[in-house]
Amino acid sequence: MNIFHKVALEGLKKSRTRTLVTIIGAILSAAMLTGVTTFGISLINYMVNGKEAETGDWQVAFFNVSSAFVQEQKEEKGVSGTVTAENIGYAMIEDGQNPKKPYLFIAGYSEEAMQALPINLMSGRLPENSNEIVVSEGAIASGGMKVSAGDTLSLTVGSRMKAHRESGWHEAYDPEQETFVKQEEKTYTVVGTCQRPSFEDQSDPGYTCITKAETQNSAESYMLFVTLKNPRVIHQYVKRTGENQEYTLNNDVLRFMGLSDSPGDRIFTSLLLSVGGIVIFIIMLGSIFLIRNTFYISLNERTHQFGILLSVGATEKQLRNSVLFEGLCISAVSIPIGIIIGLGGIEIVIRIVTKNFAGLLYDTVPLTLTLSLPAIIAAAAVSMITILISAYIPARKAAAVPVMECIRQTNEIKVEAKTVKTSKFAWGIYGLEGMLALKNFKRNKKRYRSIILSLVLSIVLFISTNAFILYLKMASEMAVVFTDIDIALEAHEMEEDEMLALYEKLKTVKGVYESSYQELVTYSCTVNASELSPEFQEIMGLSMPEGTEELSIDIQFLNESAYEKLLSKTGLPKEEYTGQNAKLIAQAKIDMDTNRVREVSEYVDMFTSSSMNVQIVPKAEGQEKSGQEKNVVLTFVETVFPDSLPSLEQTEQEAPYYFVAAAPYSLRESLEASSVHVKSKGKGLVFRSKTPAQSVKAMQEIISGEHITGNYRLYNLAKMLDTNNNMIFVANVFAYTFVIMISLIAVANVFNTISTNIKMRRRELAMLRSVGMAEGDFQKMMNFECVFYGMKALFVGVPTAILSSWLIYKGMCAGGAEEIEFVLPWNSIGISVFSVFFIVFITMLYAVSKIKKENIIDALRDDMI
Repeated sequence: MNIFHKVALEGLKKSRTRTLVTIIGAILSAAMLTGVTTFGISLINYMVNGKEAETGDWQVAFFNVSSAFVQEQKEEKGVSGTVTAENIGYAMIEDGQNPKKPYLFIAGYSEEAMQALPINLMSGRLPENSNEIVVSEGAIASGGMKVSAGDTLSLTVGSRMKAHRESGWHEAYDPEQETFVKQEEKTYTVVGTCQRPSFEDQSDPGYTCITKAETQNSAESYMLFVTLKNPRVIHQYVKRTGENQEYTLNNDVLRFMGLSDSPGDRIFTSLLLSVGGIVIFIIMLGSIFLIRNTFYISLNERTHQFGILLSVGATEKQLRNSVLFEGLCISAVSIPIGIIIGLGGIEIVIRIVTKNFAGLLYDTVPLTLTLSLPAIIAAAAVSMITILISAYIPARKAAAVPVMECIRQTNEIKVEAKTVKTSKFAWGIYGLEGMLALKNFKRNKKRYRSIILSLVLSIVLFISTNAFILYLKMASEMAVVFTDIDIALEAHEMEEDEMLALYEKLKTVKGVYESSYQELVTYSCTVNASELSPEFQEIMGLSMPEGTEELSIDIQFLNESAYEKLLSKTGLPKEEYTGQNAKLIAQAKIDMDTNRVREVSEYVDMFTSSSMNVQIVPKAEGQEKSGQEKNVVLTFVETVFPDSLPSLEQTEQEAPYYFVAAAPYSLRESLEASSVHVKSKGKGLVFRSKTPAQSVKAMQEIISGEHITGNYRLYNLAKMLDTNNNMIFVANVFAYTFVIMISLIAVANVFNTISTNIKMRRRELAMLRSVGMAEGDFQKMMNFECVFYGMKALFVGVPTAILSSWLIYKGMCAGGAEEIEFVLPWNSIGISVFSVFFIVFITMLYAVSKIKKENIIDALRDDMI
């Protein structure tokens, strides 16, 4: 160890408080970098494992390959595993409803394939022999097949031919160019339904159905699923092996490995890298502020020492290396501790959020800590670079100062009189103590700039992060609005008798404690313009309150129990609102947006009166009027109506108003015009359940056993709401963890800078005390300095944070949450204002208390601090 290294170590030992704060800042920096990289690796590993659980762990699938090709790939050195399935053939769907997908594709799975290629059953069980089959749910929902468990399915199996060749697996159906060649008749027993396999594209001409492979026979054609030892060579492998073969990549898995070559996945990978890079940059920025200030202040303290060393022959390079050695010493202590703390901290965070992650994405795959040596080494390297950059910048500047200026210390402050000049008005406001603080603030702008920037950084990060969480909550509330429905079955195309028969069975499912059925039908009505409220007339652009206006009104037909429950909330007499001549209860409001949750009474009324007579007519498909009007009496109420069903249809155009009435289901036929096919927005069943997940599973089994002829869709709205809440919780945990760590770095930075600056002014402050400044006046001067720090930081930081919040808001709007409102995070701004002054005052009190304990004569004599 040379003399310069010994001098550096003595400097670290002499300023123990500053050294300790610097080490703490470096530990926080290393811990955050370790946490970010480790969590990133853990999250990627979780996504990969989740997708492998859904699709299988294969990377590439080859179609229509021979047994020789299968054997060749099994013997390939870079292949770690293969799975095969038989291509049994295609079969035409009788009376199919999807012209682009008229086939069933029958795949024969071996026992090994059953284990390696996940089959997501919707109902029933897996096939146990070659005479049983699982039918794709898509073939039933959109293909028009009418089968359920236990049915016998007779199929004519063959191949698709085009121009004397067999059509490709992913080759779209072309009725003009393609012919179906029959080969054999097969009969299967349907034992269940399943979701679309991952290797089947939406555009493929056939729905995949799965049976057990006929192991006693050798198939002519196979599907081959390949897993590589090193997935990163997947594209070279495919280019070399699959040149003359039809294949597909498992992009669902490769996407999260960063290996997918599709444009969308490349954008996704770039986005992940960008987000990670921004986070690491922010951490480095905060850390550099802290550590750089420490070295800069240390060098200012040691300027005289550097001048003496330069005068006796030390070179600039030796001085720079001395400071860099300090950085290496701090790194040697802080980085190992930071890595340990980072790993332990992210393990605790993962344990907190793992349950919510399970409900957010994959139920069967847990989020666990994944230790990655490259990630830890990268975090340590970035931490080391951060510390060395922080040390090098001030070291280079200090080493370039002329020798005599270092010895005389004339380079610390160079200002002209006009720079620190203050007005008489300011003197009258602040007094002598305030003016001394203001002058010192002006003449030491460079020294205090780092303090202000540190405070500004912490303010912007804290407010911006809280704004992001606020907008995320608003967007999530829009995505899944508070609802009184746990489970909904949309039966838009189902016959009424069939729907009601199914309802009687589903409402008895275990866990269900409340149920109803409903239908939402669109009608049109004509009202006098004079009956419209002034606000609504303005929205509709009506200049003269004369004539009539045609409006759309939705009538929500509820079963008797649900309607009577709603009616009881209104307090209206039951005898007037039930029966064939019943009045209808209605809501008519303007601007029913979802930007925030509001009470019904907060919205503006469409009409001036509380009740009115209108003539309604169903909106028939293909026409607006049917000529068969019905007269109804509407009574407007402020009671919240039951939630409507998730509709299979999209509304043609959103109207600037909400006009809906509720009626008992028994009135549905009497309010419909005869011989007119009315336009229904949605029809189906709704349920409340204590155990929604179990109830949905039981309902799926019941539905699969029924011969349902109409299209339907089953929604687990409770799970959607849970997913939404889990997303908010996970975002909160990581956002607040990040902002707390960054804030700790900023606080350490401010504490270190302010306390050291006060120490550097020992002689100045001792001189003021020596000429008679009282302790109270001295404290008053320091309090003014605190106020100037805080005001300057808030003056810059709060507007910057508001601008950052607005940019976050615009970014979320561009990302699909365009209906959220821009709201300032006032709570965060208030906390920031309080915290800034609190931190500055506490730090100042600590530093000044140290100064007051010192002997004034010793401080005036001290040339080197």
